[in-house]
Amino acid sequence: MFVRPATLAGLTPELNIDPRMLSETTRRKIESLADKYPHRRSALIPSLQLAQEEIGFLPPEVIGELAGIFGLTPNQVYEVASFYTMLYKKQVGKYVIQVCTNISCMLCDSEAILAHLEKRLGVRPGETTPDKKFTLMEVECLASCDTAPVAQINEDYHENLTTEKIDQILDLLR
Repeated sequence: MFVRPATLAGLTPELNIDPRMLSETTRRKIESLADKYPHRRSALIPSLQLAQEEIGFLPPEVIGELAGIFGLTPNQVYEVASFYTMLYKKQVGKYVIQVCTNISCMLCDSEAILAHLEKRLGVRPGETTPDKKFTLMEVECLASCDTAPVAQINEDYHENLTTEKIDQILDLLR
């Protein structure tokens, strides 16, 4: 269930708590971005990215805050946020490892890469290591079929993966 910021404020009026999580700087950037589009809603995806850059993920309070900015319901904002794997609805580790398991990668044994990562990190897809360093995700497609199997770690692509290559990458990140 999502709660609008106005409702959050109404829950604790005696504490005078500001329910906003986004800084004024980020709010100004979002407003400026929205003003550039003929339909403000067109700025929703880049605004979600700006919010995530600041907070690290998109908790319900931020979803509600963005809904207020755009004149949408929190569910309308969540529908957009939940469609994209690059938008995180829960806190993630320092390194987000996304392993493609679509057909091209699967045919090149991405399932072995994913299984190796599960064993090495001790987590399943969607989970974060206890030290908050790694989050493992299984994704549908990273659009690099000619270099399968592929994984994206934060913004970097790692292609033609083997278990040995993924071990080397993890060792560098530790």
